[in-house]
Amino acid sequence: MKERSDYPSKKKTISEWVHVYGDYLYSWAYHKTSCNETAEDLVQEVYFAAFKNYDKFEGRSSPKTWLLKILNNKIIDHYRKLSNNEGKQEDATSQFTDSFFNPVGNWKANGLEEAWVAEEHLLDNEAFNEVMEICMNDLPAKWRLAILSKFLLEKEAVAICQDLDLTTSNYWQVIHRAKLLLKKCLEVNWFAKN
Repeated sequence: MKERSDYPSKKKTISEWVHVYGDYLYSWAYHKTSCNETAEDLVQEVYFAAFKNYDKFEGRSSPKTWLLKILNNKIIDHYRKLSNNEGKQEDATSQFTDSFFNPVGNWKANGLEEAWVAEEHLLDNEAFNEVMEICMNDLPAKWRLAILSKFLLEKEAVAICQDLDLTTSNYWQVIHRAKLLLKKCLEVNWFAKN
């Protein structure tokens, strides 16, 4: 019966959190998924989980931190579900990245090697960042999440392996192949056009 008597208070608190943190959580979810509908769904799931687990919130962190942790777990779950459906795409993508090398394992020259050295501050260029986002979105979901976790969230490999259910060797292979695809995509969509 305790839960029923706390219901109005819990409902009011969650409603306040929606008002205070909703836009921030949506922005974060959109940044991680690049999809309005997915971001909205994930934020709804966060508030549902927060309501359901309200009694577990002990106030050791701010509500924003707690909600963001729930959201990050929801984002990881989202990409896990997607990656379960993308096994075939990953296999085809792996074969494609193998084509970047000659039979002895060296890079095949493509004439754009100098462009990589000449560009110093690409991440300060808004147009480049738009192309980079397109290239990131073209990666298989698990590969994209691995790259974002490693380079944007600066997570340790062990944590990423746990999040994505990867072995350590598979993790390094995913990172390597994702970087190869990003390199190729940027060469085609940025360097070759500029």
